[in-house]
Amino acid sequence: MQHVAWSFAEGAFARGDAVLMLHYTYSSVKKSIHAYAARAGATVVEVPLPFPVASPAVVVAEFRAALARARAGGRGVRLAVIDHITSMPSVLIPVKELVAICRDEGVDKVFVDAAHAIGQVSIDVRDVGADFYTSNLHKWFFCPSAVAFLHIRKDDPIAAQLHHPVVSSEYGNGLPMESAWIGVRDYSAQLVVPDAVDFMSRFEGGIEGISRRNHDKVIKMGMMLAEAWGTFLGSPPEMCGSMAMIGLPGCLGIDSDDDAMRVRDMLRNDFKVEVPIFNNSRGTEGQKMAKDANGDQVTGYVRISHQVYNVREEYEVLRDAVNKLVRDGFSCSKLRPSGKVQKYRVPIPRS
Repeated sequence: MQHVAWSFAEGAFARGDAVLMLHYTYSSVKKSIHAYAARAGATVVEVPLPFPVASPAVVVAEFRAALARARAGGRGVRLAVIDHITSMPSVLIPVKELVAICRDEGVDKVFVDAAHAIGQVSIDVRDVGADFYTSNLHKWFFCPSAVAFLHIRKDDPIAAQLHHPVVSSEYGNGLPMESAWIGVRDYSAQLVVPDAVDFMSRFEGGIEGISRRNHDKVIKMGMMLAEAWGTFLGSPPEMCGSMAMIGLPGCLGIDSDDDAMRVRDMLRNDFKVEVPIFNNSRGTEGQKMAKDANGDQVTGYVRISHQVYNVREEYEVLRDAVNKLVRDGFSCSKLRPSGKVQKYRVPIPRS
C-alpha cells in the first residue's frame, strides 16, 4: 500500500486509476487501502459479493462486473486485493480464477490476503499466481501471534522497489533483510515455527490431514445447527474451509451490526458461548433475502470454527442456547438502548 501511494505521488500512476477490493475484505485492509491508495489519488472500487453465496461462479461473475466498472473511462487498474478466505462472512474465494481474470484484463498487480488460509486449505502460491500472497500462521498453523509470511513473485521487478514500512539501518538492502532486523522486535514467536510443524506432523496426514478433518467436522456441526434452527449454511461445503456460516432463526431480529454484537455479548455472558455473529441486512442488487423454515428473513449468521481440540458438545451448547432464545420469544429489540435499561438474562430455576 505504501508503494502504491508513492507510485501515485511520484506520477507513475495517474490520479483516478483504480484499486479493486472485495466488499468483505477485512476491515483493517480496507482502511489501509483508503489510508494509502485513496488518499494518494486512487479510485477504490468494491466487488459486492452476494451472501449467502450459491457457488464460486457467482463470485466470479460479480468480480468480472466490478472489474469492468473499475476500468470504465479508460482507467488503469493498478491493484486488486483478493481475500483467499473472507473473515466475516467466511467464504472460500476462488482466488486462482480471479487472479487469472486479472491477468487477462491487464490489472497491474494482484495481492491475495490469505490471513485465514494456511492451515485451512492447501496452498501453492505459484499455482495461485498472484504478485503478493500473505498469510498468518497464528490463526490455523498453531503459532503465536506476530508470525506471518509474505510471498512475492521472484521474477517480479517490483520486489526491488518495495521497502519495509519501518525504516531501519537495512534500508535499501532488499525487503527480506529490511524485514529481518527491525529495532527491538521480539523474534521468539518466529522461532516457534519448526516446533509447530513438528507438532502437526504427529497427527495423521499432518497439517493437510488436520485441515481435511476440520473441514468435514465443521460442515457436520454446521448442518446439525442448521437443522435444529430451521436454517442453512451460508455457502456450499466446497466454499468452506475450517469455518462455516450458519443462519440464525429470523425471529431473533438481528437488524444491525450493533444487534449482532449485543447478541454475541449475551451468548458469552449468559450461556458461556463465544461465537462471532454477522448481520446480513445488506443484500446485493437483485438478491432476495433468504428465509428460514418459518418464513422469516434470515439476517443473522453465526461463524463456527473447528480445530483439533473442539468437541460436539460445544456446538450443542450453542444449539441449545439459540433454541432457548427462540422458545422464550427473544428479540433483539429487548437489548437495544432505550429510556429504560433492558436486559435479557437466563431464568435460573430455584433449587
